[in-house]
Parts: sequence; C-alpha cells; structure tokens
Amino acid sequence: MSSNQLDPRSMSEAQSVSNYNVAGGPPSAYVHESAWVVWVQFAGVMIILSGSIHLIQGLSALFRKASLNVDTDKLAIGASYTTWGWGHVIWGAFAILIGVCLLAGQGWARVFGVLIAFVSALANIAFLQANPVWGAIAIAIDVTIIWAIMVHGGELKKRV
Repeated sequence: MSSNQLDPRSMSEAQSVSNYNVAGGPPSAYVHESAWVVWVQFAGVMIILSGSIHLIQGLSALFRKASLNVDTDKLAIGASYTTWGWGHVIWGAFAILIGVCLLAGQGWARVFGVLIAFVSALANIAFLQANPVWGAIAIAIDVTIIWAIMVHGGELKKRV
C-alpha cells in the first residue's frame, strides 16, 4: 500500500490547506509565526493579570483601607487612598483592555503594553510600602511583560 492510497487528497489539495507558502503556489492565508510568539502571548496574559492586580489594589484602597500597612503620608507620593484606589481601578481596566488587544495581534497594543508595564512598575514602586507583597508580585510581572514584548513583540501579527 503506498502513501497516496492512505491519503486520497492530491498534492494541490494538501498545499491549499497548508499553513506554509509553497514556492510557485498561491500565498497562504496564514501568517507563519515562530515558537517565540508564545512569549508575547504570555505577556498579553500577564498584562491582563497585572490589570487584575491593579483592580484588586484599587478596590482594596477604596473599600478596605484598614488592610493597608501605612498611612498615606508615608507613601512615596502623598495622595489619599481614594485617589490611589481610583487610579489603580482605571489603570487596571485599561491594562486588561490592552492585554486583550495584544492577544488579538494588534500592533499598536505592543507599544501600549510596554508603556502600561513601565508605568505599572513605577506606580507599584510608589505604592510598595502600603502593600509590599502585591507590589513586588506586580513589579516582577511588569518586568517580564516588558522583556517579552521588547524581545519578541514583532513576531505576533494579526492573523489574516
């Protein structure tokens, strides 16, 4: 039994459903992605996670002020917990939106993803004394996001 008897499709049919372009054949409808694109997808998920952490921090600052470690006058930037809370809630929602757009392959979301992670790390440094565990986790996530997008961001393209 030869291999063509096991697969009755012709070579042209097999090439038409392939993910790769064949020399001399019509271009494929798919974009070839390297295995490193997983890091950018990881960054998108981490931006969503970072946004969720910001939402939790913001809601904590708004509704559970007693759970925070220090008074507002001892923070790096002296603002009320209400101001910090709303800032974190808005920033978290924006980060979640950017993470979803990055996973969808939007090129502009890479720029905003790096910007979000950078500003998030700075905000968490300023808020670190009030909530050290969440802040340290968020900073580590932000550094990973920046690395993944900067090194492998060009490999994630919007699918045709």
